[in-house]
Amino acid sequence: MIAPRTALRAASRRLVLVAFATLAFAFGGAGAALAQAALERLAIRSGAAVHPFEVEVARTPDERAKGLMHRRYMPADRGMLFDFGGEAPVAMWMKDTFIPLDMLFIRKDGSVARIAENTEPHSTRTISSGENVLSVLELNGGTAAKLGLKAGDVVLHPLFGSKP
Repeated sequence: MIAPRTALRAASRRLVLVAFATLAFAFGGAGAALAQAALERLAIRSGAAVHPFEVEVARTPDERAKGLMHRRYMPADRGMLFDFGGEAPVAMWMKDTFIPLDMLFIRKDGSVARIAENTEPHSTRTISSGENVLSVLELNGGTAAKLGLKAGDVVLHPLFGSKP
């Protein structure tokens, strides 16, 4: 027979484990990975304003292929920066991506070439850079409009030879 106090502690531990499992499931498991991944500082200079973010950087082909797929949540101040290792035309899609995203296509000098706003989750439609770019920054859908971001703004990150 288990003493009442010991049984209470065991039940409390089980409840805590269930709560953590529920949170991990609610954030899509993979969404929890975003919170644990190595984050780098990045900022976007738009007019006189500077908007700070913390981003994961996808540098390898596997990281770029996976991107933000299967994630159901991303904090408002987070994003993913895709480093393509050289300038080229880029096409993205939203297959297996659950959250709408704003995609900022960025030139080698850090200037934003174009923005695709509120891209459609699960769509296989390709979204083109329209010109040679070095990188793409994905933010939560609606962020560009909320902050007034536009083509010509500058992304500050070591990838572009600048500091946030």
